[in-house]
Amino acid sequence: MARPLGFPQLALHTAVADNMPSMESTRPIRALIRGLDALTVLNLKNGATVSEVAQEIRLPRTTTYRILETLSHAGFVFRDPVDDRYRLTIMVRGLSDGFDDEAWVTQIARPHLNALTKELVWPVAICSLSGTSMMVRESTDHSSPLAVERYSAGVRVPLLTSASGRAFLAYSTPAQRDSLLDILSRSAREADQLAGNRAEVQKILADVRTQGYATASRPRRVTDEITMAVPVQVEDRVLGAVSIRFSGTAVPMKLALERFLPKLREAAGRIRTEFVEQQRDPAQQHRRPAQVC
Repeated sequence: MARPLGFPQLALHTAVADNMPSMESTRPIRALIRGLDALTVLNLKNGATVSEVAQEIRLPRTTTYRILETLSHAGFVFRDPVDDRYRLTIMVRGLSDGFDDEAWVTQIARPHLNALTKELVWPVAICSLSGTSMMVRESTDHSSPLAVERYSAGVRVPLLTSASGRAFLAYSTPAQRDSLLDILSRSAREADQLAGNRAEVQKILADVRTQGYATASRPRRVTDEITMAVPVQVEDRVLGAVSIRFSGTAVPMKLALERFLPKLREAAGRIRTEFVEQQRDPAQQHRRPAQVC
C-alpha cells in the first residue's frame, strides 16, 4: 500500500474514532478501522502472526484472529501454512495502485471508444481489474443501437468466463496470474469454478496469447452474444482490456476478426500510447479538451 503508516500511528485510528461525534450519521465503523490497521501491519512486515498483529494494533488475540480470517475470506490476505503467518495478496494493490491510473485510462479511452462505436456500431467498453473481477470503467452501450442489454460503468464481470478477464489474465505477470487463480480456486462462485482446473485455464490463456485476443460466448434467446477483447498493456503491466460485443448470427467470427480485431488493437494501442505520454507529463491531463459522452 502506498505511504504505509508507521506503527505509532496505528493506535491513532481507534483514538480518533473514540473522540469523534456520536451522531449516528458520522459514527465510524470500528471493525473497518481495525481491519485497515491489520492490513497496515501486514504491509509493513513480510507477513505476521496473529500474536504479532494483535500486539501492534492493541487488540485481543481472538479479535485479531477474526479480523485476519475475515480479510482472508475477502481475498486480501492469506495464511501461509509454512510459517503460520498472514500475508497480503495481490488484491491489496487495488486499494492503492491504479485509482488515478484508472481515472486517466478512462479519460483517455472515452473518445476512442466513442469513435469505435460510431464506426462499428456495436457496443464497446474498457474494463480493468477490481478485486477478483473485471469492472467496466467506460462503455458505449447507451449510444449503440445494437446493445441488447446496456451495461454502465461499475458493472463487474468474472475473470475466467469473460473475454476481458481472459485477456487480462493471459497478459498479466505469472506472479499476479497465479495469485489471482489461487484466490479464485477457493471461491464458491459458479463463475470461478474453472480455476479448480488449472490445466484447462492455462490452455485457454495460452490460446489467448497465441491469438492475441480473447473471446467469450453467452447464449441468448435467438443467438449467442460474442465478446472479443484485447489487452491494453504497458511493459509487463495490463492496464485493462478493450472489448466489443456482437451477435454471433449477425457477425460470423471470421468477419469479426477481419473487421473488429484490427480496430480493437488500434484503439488499445492509442490508449496505451496516450497513457504513457500522460505518465511522463501529468499536466497533459488538464490540457486535454473535454469529451462529451
